[in-house]
Amino acid sequence: MIVVTGGAGLIGSNIVTRLNELGESHILVVDNLGTSKKWQNLADLDFDDYIQKDKFIEKLLRGTFNGKISLIFHMGARSSTTENDVEYLMGNNYAYTKKLATWSIREKVRFIYASSAATYGNGSLGFSDDHGLLKRLRPLNAYGFSKHFFDLWALKKGLLKQIVGLKYFNVFGPNEFHKGDMRSMVLKAWEQILKTGKVRLFKSYHKDYAHGEQVRDFIYVKDAVDMTLHFMEHPEANGIFNIGTGKPRTWNDLARAVFSALGEKPVIEYIDMPERIRNKYQYVTKADISKLISSGYQKETTSLENAVRDYISNADFSLY
Repeated sequence: MIVVTGGAGLIGSNIVTRLNELGESHILVVDNLGTSKKWQNLADLDFDDYIQKDKFIEKLLRGTFNGKISLIFHMGARSSTTENDVEYLMGNNYAYTKKLATWSIREKVRFIYASSAATYGNGSLGFSDDHGLLKRLRPLNAYGFSKHFFDLWALKKGLLKQIVGLKYFNVFGPNEFHKGDMRSMVLKAWEQILKTGKVRLFKSYHKDYAHGEQVRDFIYVKDAVDMTLHFMEHPEANGIFNIGTGKPRTWNDLARAVFSALGEKPVIEYIDMPERIRNKYQYVTKADISKLISSGYQKETTSLENAVRDYISNADFSLY
């Protein structure tokens, strides 16, 4: 049985989708659905069972699943970069992951977990997934810190020789409608264009970047899933790996791609960035994916324009 935590989320539900396409349905979805609408992400998927995340870890540690699990995709986390409850983040993102990783190592179960590009902080040290740089990274927010703290723990314990940590960059695509303020700008831009005919982007407060020219490594969720499943197919590859395109684009590029997909002329308005995030803002992200390629991954990533067009053309926006 394959376990997918965060299985109703953006990346998790798309992992289940791809596993289904590969003929795999012996899957246990772990999540915390609560009162959100993300249950809709599971409606068309084929899996054995669903279990709430706290009940799952209780049963796991009691030995209920010993000998029954072959692989864990641990995508579940509190992913808001503006979350201020650090104790909650450390419990949910750090301590929970430690328990899963420790169990997986003991039971010899493949463990693939989601880290984050937020661990790179302001990018002053670059975006290399070289383990030798881990201790020098300084995340800019509590979410990034909670992810980074587990990476450091795994490094210190020597576990990165046995498990896989994936630093996802700016992932967007189907099944993100439930994410609130953490939804991608593709989805937000689509909504803004339908309501107002224009897209609002943050002004730049850095002399080297014009308004809207801040740079991000946007990656379509379908490409991110391909990269993730690569490590299911290559159990010899372990450690931390970046999940991105290595081809960063500007926010202006993204906005124009959404306008193009909708057949509209671009109209972009630049607005003030909230002061509370100005000193925590990343002006550039660019995944160094050389280690991923060295591990045997060979697929080309989808261009931003084609990915946005595919997303908008095929997503069921009635859910939003």
